[in-house]
Amino acid sequence: MTFSCKYGTPAGFSDMVMTSDGKVLTGLHFVESMRRDCGERDLPIFRETRRWLDCYFSGRQPDFTPPYRIDGLTPFRKEVMDEMLAIPFGQTTTYGSIAANIAQKRGLAKMSAQAVGGAVGWNPICIIIPCHRVIGANNALVGYGGGINNKIALLAHEKRSLPMLAQLSRTYTAKMPFRRACPNPYNERAME
Repeated sequence: MTFSCKYGTPAGFSDMVMTSDGKVLTGLHFVESMRRDCGERDLPIFRETRRWLDCYFSGRQPDFTPPYRIDGLTPFRKEVMDEMLAIPFGQTTTYGSIAANIAQKRGLAKMSAQAVGGAVGWNPICIIIPCHRVIGANNALVGYGGGINNKIALLAHEKRSLPMLAQLSRTYTAKMPFRRACPNPYNERAME
């Protein structure tokens, strides 16, 4: 059985949904990208993930990682996940750079950045596996399963200054304003 629990994010971000098999984290998604309904329950893994998210959203890189499992992980997806996990807090890399790194490790002349993009977009545990830190060539902010507003907000939160970040932020927030007019009752701090 799959369980879920909502996490109330700070202003400027969409709320999140955590999923678990009851023991480990199996998904972390922004609510807009959640694809299925699950039984809502508070579990120890959700409390630990909340603690990680609270640390992250307070502006610090957490010094622990909640236990997680990624179902359907192919060898190629694992290589891409490992590359994303190596991107330091507050920095970015490109799909092309990840493709070049994997090609070099495999002894290939090149690899498709589009294939890397597919694996990045497949990531079921956002933020902890930092797919938001992967950008397009020339610092282009392309695609994000959790919504481009959240990608922009996450990069800004990590104090990554991209030349077009301010302009993109103004453009997208004009089209899709951030929500969060009131506190989320699912936030653990609100329940205390």
